[in-house]
Amino acid sequence: MSSHTFPFPFTTNQYAYSNNSSLLEPAWTVTVTDEYKHEVLLKRKLLHQNHDRCYRSLPISIESQWEAMRLVLNHLAEAYPNHFSLEKRGKEYRFQNHLLQEEERFIFRDNSSVNLEPLDLVGRHIQEDLILMGDRSDGLFLEAGQLCFPSNWSLTFVLGMEFKSIHMPVPNITDNGFIQKVERFISRIRPNTAWERKNWSITISEKLDTPLETYAEWGKLRQEVTEENAVEMVHLRVEVQRLYRLPINNDILFTIHTYLLSLKDLVKNDHWLKLFYSNIKTLPEEITDYKGISFYRKDLMKYLENKMAHKKMIR
Repeated sequence: MSSHTFPFPFTTNQYAYSNNSSLLEPAWTVTVTDEYKHEVLLKRKLLHQNHDRCYRSLPISIESQWEAMRLVLNHLAEAYPNHFSLEKRGKEYRFQNHLLQEEERFIFRDNSSVNLEPLDLVGRHIQEDLILMGDRSDGLFLEAGQLCFPSNWSLTFVLGMEFKSIHMPVPNITDNGFIQKVERFISRIRPNTAWERKNWSITISEKLDTPLETYAEWGKLRQEVTEENAVEMVHLRVEVQRLYRLPINNDILFTIHTYLLSLKDLVKNDHWLKLFYSNIKTLPEEITDYKGISFYRKDLMKYLENKMAHKKMIR
């Protein structure tokens, strides 16, 4: 994708694990980019081929699914009126996707008026993955999701799990009560407000769909990176994650928009190159292992150092 629209995640010269959330205004849950058609069609292909892997829900989620669908369709129509429109007559809705020349008609909260569950339906019109977290008296629980572009995790495995349990594999997540602070932050999000944060990793190849279930296919590529081919194989992967409190059901809609930037394009920007290099250099070993970078870290560092030396950024 173009570096002009890529959400570069690094702001300091040293790696630091943080919540890095910021209030989003206007509070839209979705973004449409130049990759819209390609990514939406890819999502639909993955859903057709692997529906049980890419879509999961619990019956308790259905009311929040309806609310989330209406919310996302409204945001599409408000943010991109040339591409989408939404008309309402009582409980009857008509959504038009002008980019794909498609139309959806439904009666709000009438399950018989749709062929798919609401979250599964609306997810086929956006680039984002969608997660619904039920806000219950004893915590946040993952109750529904359409997940086509995961970064080495499984929707099937985490369905129904509590927020803290889902994130336990992340190194140092419990240090200084960090995960509890994040959960308290989410619990205080007010209705009709959206918060945004960036999460980064590295993907070898341009593959957006890297679920845990297919690790044997894409994970082996990490061992093929060399100093010579890193510029072709390595891609910086950034998930722009947005959290939105549903005003009626009080649950949390979590949208995930995944962006990829090739190392070839990244190193064209000297400032980004310097920040990327310094963050990889200061990455703790346990995070390096968790993100799967340990397989090729030395080769990547050598390439970056040579590139910076060639640009006379280091001597």
